[in-house]
Amino acid sequence: MSSTAAPWWRSAVIYQVYIRSFADGNGDGVGDIAGLRSRLPYLRSLGVDAIWINPWYKSPMADHGYDVADFREIDPVFGTVTEAERLIEEAHEHGIRVIPDIVPNHTSDRHAWFRAALAAGPGSAERERYVFRPGRGPDGAEPPNNWVSCFGGPAWTRLPDGEWYLHLFAPEQPDLNWQHPEVRAEFESVLRFWFGRGVDGFRIDVAHGLIKHPELPDLPPRTREEDGPRQHVDHPHWDRDEVHDIFRAWRKVADEFPGDRSFVAEAWADTPERLAAYVRPDGLHTAFNFDFLMTDWNPKELRAVIDDTLAMLGSVGAPATWVMSNHDVVRHPSRYGRKAARKWLANEVYRPDGPANLELGTRRARAAALLMLALPGGAYIYQGEELGLPEVEDLPESVLQDPVWERSGHTERGRDGCRVPLPWSGHAAPYGFSPEGTQAAPWLPQPADWAERSVTAQTGDASSMLELYRSALRIRREQPALGDGTLTWLDAPTAVLAFRREPGFVCVVNLSAEPYPLPDHTRVLLTSEPVADGHLAPDQAAWLAV
Repeated sequence: MSSTAAPWWRSAVIYQVYIRSFADGNGDGVGDIAGLRSRLPYLRSLGVDAIWINPWYKSPMADHGYDVADFREIDPVFGTVTEAERLIEEAHEHGIRVIPDIVPNHTSDRHAWFRAALAAGPGSAERERYVFRPGRGPDGAEPPNNWVSCFGGPAWTRLPDGEWYLHLFAPEQPDLNWQHPEVRAEFESVLRFWFGRGVDGFRIDVAHGLIKHPELPDLPPRTREEDGPRQHVDHPHWDRDEVHDIFRAWRKVADEFPGDRSFVAEAWADTPERLAAYVRPDGLHTAFNFDFLMTDWNPKELRAVIDDTLAMLGSVGAPATWVMSNHDVVRHPSRYGRKAARKWLANEVYRPDGPANLELGTRRARAAALLMLALPGGAYIYQGEELGLPEVEDLPESVLQDPVWERSGHTERGRDGCRVPLPWSGHAAPYGFSPEGTQAAPWLPQPADWAERSVTAQTGDASSMLELYRSALRIRREQPALGDGTLTWLDAPTAVLAFRREPGFVCVVNLSAEPYPLPDHTRVLLTSEPVADGHLAPDQAAWLAV
């Protein structure tokens, strides 16, 4: 855990723990801190540097923890603050840092502040912490503007007293007013509370959404610009320039504490230049690269997004942060196994074209893992990615719990398919997710064919996805060329991505339809699948010493 010349977060591989679905320690069918603590040896053996934990705070769970009622308490379904402190200590003993989620855009409607706002009535000081407005129309019966919720439906709810409040997500998640000094002071206090308990940083939910245009204007009609240069749109509630004042203040809070405490932003931005603004030297440390996540298995597009990312982030001295899946998107083996019905754009739902070819998607996912982990900067692994888990697309409608399902009028299935609890061992559900003898079923049902995907089934199998990730992370730690730094593209056909990292490392990914000969090398370090006759087959990748 000692500091080095370069801060740890510039090269870190961070594992995302969707805590409800990682490991159930008490047998109630829901993952918790006890389950996570019991699996720390697994995470150490995998070789990750840190874990990001989705919200574990006290919550009514209208949005599975992203509706926070108390930022200084752990929800009883997950454990206690004391257990969280023990987890942090034990993770550090394993050499693993801990990064919890922070949710600053909104609170739960059960938060003490919002309850006080409801009780105090229109015009009160309590309501100024949120975004309350009178309605439009003769009787104020129309919402204040035409903004829509990310979960479907209008972004406004009317109260019996006639006023409306803003919620860019569910009605149970009222948006805070970040122009209010009490809001800013409260979150800086929350950061210090958890930094004081040893956390190593925070992942910032909806980092791009905190500031709203003061006049709350209507949204202009959106046009889908799938081709041509990307343009920044002056949006009334996404990615407004004033948001960076907040994060400059947060950076100062992090700098009060020793040990390179850091932030990673969930910031959806129109252009790489806009994303780079979040990670300037006086701002946040890192930001997820969603451009990379949303790019198809296409060599031209992948190379372009890599070049644009490295150029823009490099211009402000920040490292790239690569990611392929998370708890909000379709798992990438299922995405890579088919085409998208249309180009996937930020703040839109991914639309697949037909059923997934999981054999193809898995082969590409193996190659993509070696590509991502060889690129300059850090990377995030979403739990189960190292097991090759696909999206569960056949969950019965009766078990769907994502608020998107209800808010969309049952037209969007939501995100439950990427949140199914992990398989650890055994031949039938719950596959070791819950303690042996547990009566409660996992909170989402696991597929009947996941026994072969479990940690136990894959451990020791050299051909498994799990052992590929273990090998890749071990080599990444051993190779001085990997992690933070630069890359140099090598001459190769358009459909082959080949680059060199210094000293003496080459990554080659064959996205063409023909075998491709490995370039000159002294040793093959790792391949995504066995290589025949010195040629990479289509959708294969190799790491070479040169």
